Amino acid sequence: MNKAKPPYYAVIFTSKLKDRTVGYEETAQEMFDLAKSQPGFLGFKSVRQELGITISYWKSIENILMWKKHTKHQV
Repeated sequence: MNKAKPPYYAVIFTSKLKDRTVGYEETAQEMFDLAKSQPGFLGFKSVRQELGITISYWKSIENILMWKKHTKHQV
């Protein structure tokens, strides 16, 4: 994430995968590509061991709500 000036907002997503979850990485990449094209998207950080944690950063609550309602994000 670039050094955005506050205020900005974070969305935290956690996941725990079973062995060999087919298609997860491809879907995660698709969601990232889609998110970065959305208004207000600032960036993200992601780590994965047993538990995966992704934090996405947004300019406003309204931008987060628009992302939450995006039809491809709801699948």
